[in-house]
Amino acid sequence: MEKINILIADDHKLIRDTWSYILNNDSRFTVTDQCASGEEAVVIAKEKRPDIVLMDINMSEMNGLDATEQIRKYAPTTKILAVSMHNQPLYVKKIMKMGARGYITKNSSVNELLTAIVEVYSGNKYICDEMKQILSDQALVENEKQGLNALSEREIEIIQLIKNGLSSKEIAAQLEISLKTVEVHRHNILKKLNLKNTAALVNFINTSGAGI
Repeated sequence: MEKINILIADDHKLIRDTWSYILNNDSRFTVTDQCASGEEAVVIAKEKRPDIVLMDINMSEMNGLDATEQIRKYAPTTKILAVSMHNQPLYVKKIMKMGARGYITKNSSVNELLTAIVEVYSGNKYICDEMKQILSDQALVENEKQGLNALSEREIEIIQLIKNGLSSKEIAAQLEISLKTVEVHRHNILKKLNLKNTAALVNFINTSGAGI
């Protein structure tokens, strides 16, 4: 296997030197260049076409987002792996949209960094475990909100009564509707919230941050 040529773009010399030391001591990699700005990264990538650029997002003047876009334009064979202190999903989505193939945070382990480089070099996308968990949690919250927005006023009213401990029979009596109507509402609530049963609904009500 030929060595993977790597350009490190980060405005902290200690980080660049540390990554260089780690990577150059692994037979799979060679760090061909280092730079401290997005502008330098673009120039080097255009000239030398490294296999991988380890791209910091926050750099002065041209940041990693803009540099990624430029490198993808002028050196399309070079793959970008973002390595950032940020763990907000917005940054992941932005730089991946600009053409990055991977994203890891600076909380990631050395092993995860090495794995990410190999995966991106092989043509795969890679998101670190920390960001996968955050993105998963965000997706769950968004799905929850979408489900809640789909509920009718009557369904929300019934959820509130369930939260207060009322049975279907008691809800029917309080709302002056039939027991069958309450059960239909409960079925529709489970369907809209993608919940399997009443126990799951009760757990959702007790843990929901939506203020129901």
